[in-house]
Amino acid sequence: MSVFSPELTSREATVPLASFIKPFHAHYFSRTVGTPFRKRKYAFAGLPSLMPLVRAFLDTSAAERSTDYRYLFTLLGSELANNAIAHSLSSEHGQTYSLTVDRGANGMTLTCQDQGTRNPMAPGPLTATDLTTLAPDAGPGSGRGLGLVSALADRWGDNGNPKFRQVWFHLSYDLTHNPWTQIEGEQ
Repeated sequence: MSVFSPELTSREATVPLASFIKPFHAHYFSRTVGTPFRKRKYAFAGLPSLMPLVRAFLDTSAAERSTDYRYLFTLLGSELANNAIAHSLSSEHGQTYSLTVDRGANGMTLTCQDQGTRNPMAPGPLTATDLTTLAPDAGPGSGRGLGLVSALADRWGDNGNPKFRQVWFHLSYDLTHNPWTQIEGEQ
């Protein structure tokens, strides 16, 4: 008779997310308005379980902006981070991707740099799916994330290098004409 022993079958360890933050970068993740900055960069291990830290980094970077701006910047930045984990070598053991926030007078630009594509790909820019024609049953890799970035960011693009991709978007502080402001909440 075999006895089930959960402690022998589990090979995962639980560690606090804060242990992934370098002490001198703790203010990058506080979700509060902090010291003004022009540029902020952080390298994340390519683990899906670290996405709460990614969102805290993005939210903190936009902390002095409106609630809508913070939410939208965090949403679009999370899409780039998810793409780095899902489609690049950044998710391989020991690999990373980095997020760089450039804050300007009119808006913020986020750049996600990964370790290169997992699948062979010819050099050239990425394309986004048109969200108006996207089928509800479209599978992973259908371009929905980049479609969202394309629809809601002012500008976006990439360096076209599949061996070390840099995908970026710019989001203006003024969301007056952004499609985001035209999405009505449930009544």
